[in-house]
Amino acid sequence: MSVKSKRESLGELEQLLMLAVARLGEDAYGAPIQRELEDSAERRLTISTIYVTLVRLEKKGLLISTRSAPTPVKGGKAKRRFRLTASGVLALKRAHAVLERMWDGVTTLPEFK
Repeated sequence: MSVKSKRESLGELEQLLMLAVARLGEDAYGAPIQRELEDSAERRLTISTIYVTLVRLEKKGLLISTRSAPTPVKGGKAKRRFRLTASGVLALKRAHAVLERMWDGVTTLPEFK
């Protein structure tokens, strides 16, 4: 991984998708990720937007994917499951730490009480 990519910040959508992948574990594929984003983040995204972003994160080395066996129904499809890499976990931790530092002291301001 290059020095630039280690310092590259994650966008909000990237963070949300990576968190959904982490939360879902073995069930981290298209439809469950979409539901998790709707339920937990109140974000409605098309499945194509989700996959484009997941593939971009995979190219950055923050996620990896594997294909499952096809489902045991006629015409069943294989699922592309995602999981975080060690670099992905580190990137999420860094993003979380940055937000915590930025929020530190803000909640004491009158407009945030």
